[in-house]
Amino acid sequence: MSATVTTPPPTATRGTAGRRAAPDVPPYGPRGSRWTSRAAVHGVLLLAALYSVLPLVWLVTSATKSVGDFSATSAFELADFNLWGNLRDLFAREDGVFLHWIRNSLLYAGVGAALGALICTACGYAVAKLDFPGRRALFAVTLAGVLVPPTALALPLYLLASNLHLVNTFWAVFLPLLSNPFGVYLARTFADAAVPDEVLEAARLDGAGEFRIFLTVALPMMMPGFVTIVLFQFVSIWNNFFLPLVMLTDPELFPMTLGIYQWNTRAPQFPDYNPLVITGSLLAVVPLIIAFVVLQRQWRSGLAAGSVK
Repeated sequence: MSATVTTPPPTATRGTAGRRAAPDVPPYGPRGSRWTSRAAVHGVLLLAALYSVLPLVWLVTSATKSVGDFSATSAFELADFNLWGNLRDLFAREDGVFLHWIRNSLLYAGVGAALGALICTACGYAVAKLDFPGRRALFAVTLAGVLVPPTALALPLYLLASNLHLVNTFWAVFLPLLSNPFGVYLARTFADAAVPDEVLEAARLDGAGEFRIFLTVALPMMMPGFVTIVLFQFVSIWNNFFLPLVMLTDPELFPMTLGIYQWNTRAPQFPDYNPLVITGSLLAVVPLIIAFVVLQRQWRSGLAAGSVK
């Protein structure tokens, strides 16, 4: 008796019959496009950085030149180092009026930024955490104020200051700087993100008043946001030009922006003002750099505080 061995017929795998194997995709194709896109992004960022840095490089280079070298050399060409001579002329010109401009700018920007940021933080905290009639409508009006350009408010502010006999005084420039709708908006965002309602309720149960709760409980929690508002206020006030131009006529009340502008208008007739304008502009940049470097950690954490609750 012989056993027959049957071999099973080959079974075709479903979906594989008649299909060609896909060719191998070279790994360098997508990777090359990825590197190309990354290089393009880096190139754009490099151009943006150069666009931002080159004016500062020109400012530093030009501030070291004398009157003759400024007109005889190109923009980025180095010449004899005359920065200290320019500084002496800057502080001695017109009986040292530039020192008055520095003092005024520090008062306008320093005190105005700190006090204005405190007011904005208190308003933003109140809108975010206190329940009172008209809260939403008040915040809507505040948001509308963000959209109004400062130049549109210059004439109404001038008429108001004129009625109060404040034109050509320190207060004509200082008082309008204390209100900032954008600062109120940022403070409300920071208060929503950083101040828990449970902590406020616990403080109220302990008998603390609302003003004390804000100063001792909410404000420390909102400190990164407060520093961010201070920096925004400081930069905005330090660079403010149009409001002092409208309000002031006394040179001893000018901030640096307006004073340097007045000197720059004389430069075409009197070229010896050119080094003074450039050296003064260089000094005007220094406080902004110092403020951002010193408060960088608080500022960066404050910018991220409103994005995560």
